[in-house]
Amino acid sequence: MDWYNSVFTLIDMRSFSNLWFWIVLAVMWSSVSHYILGVPFDMVVRARRQGGEAMHDLEALVAIQTRRRLHLLHASGIWITLFMATLLSALVVMGFGYGIEFAQALAFLGIPATLVFALGFRLALRLEREEPQGEGLTRLLTWHRFTIQCIGLLSVLFTALWGMWHNLSLSVLSR
Repeated sequence: MDWYNSVFTLIDMRSFSNLWFWIVLAVMWSSVSHYILGVPFDMVVRARRQGGEAMHDLEALVAIQTRRRLHLLHASGIWITLFMATLLSALVVMGFGYGIEFAQALAFLGIPATLVFALGFRLALRLEREEPQGEGLTRLLTWHRFTIQCIGLLSVLFTALWGMWHNLSLSVLSR
């Protein structure tokens, strides 16, 4: 029965005091800021520096990912919006209305990730409309990455502040 307690101590539903939550938060923002529209950012840097074939590869991959996202947007954009609004609303109500810590943690992960997801759709629409190439394309992708990193920075900051406040308010020492 000792292994049972060890497993559930490892997978504790108290999120803000759990190391796994902070690992998931770091991995999520690392992945989201590295893949811009599904394109690895090192391809953007290489295309900007080398040009030529690297730039053609970047333009082709961005075109593929843009068409893919726009197809998803046109085929089921309303349904995705409704589903995400419902899910995030439920998380906010359960987390901050009823005080469920796990829902709060998922809200701190989901709300900024949804914002980044929406900004990706917006960038895809802009890329379809303007069809930038070369340096203009790398500039747009770099600016989009910077925006994502700012959102990630603020998200991690607010999550850390909320998590510290939550852990201190539950602490035995705060009585």
